[in-house]
Amino acid sequence: MHWSSDEAVPAADLQALREGVILHGRQQAQGSDARDIACAVHDEDGTLLAGACGRTEFERLYIDYLWVHPDRRGEGLGGDTLRRLEAQALRRGCRDALVETLLDEAAAIYEHLGYACIAHVHDFVPGFTRHTLLKVWRPRD
Repeated sequence: MHWSSDEAVPAADLQALREGVILHGRQQAQGSDARDIACAVHDEDGTLLAGACGRTEFERLYIDYLWVHPDRRGEGLGGDTLRRLEAQALRRGCRDALVETLLDEAAAIYEHLGYACIAHVHDFVPGFTRHTLLKVWRPRD
């Protein structure tokens, strides 16, 4: 056997580890219907102004990233982006949506947009709280 650590572990091996854990979990849960989901908006020059991505699985939207160009923040573009992603998820039959953030301000915005904080870990990263938020469209049994 040969051990490797840190930078000596090839990127392909790291990807294989991630995929192996995800596959194992999905085999345990059974019935996974995971699909990537995304939306983006660009200006007339093609510059990315905002976007969001994640996946839908088990009738839930998992939001990985939502980003707005720094010059366009505070204009409602983030909320518009989120609503578009949610609409796509609803068309796929999702019952709810889950998002996590380390920013108190972002958590407050999600709450304003109908999400409820279901968990938080203070000092998850020094000086930051990890907020887990859920928005329910159709309750689960």
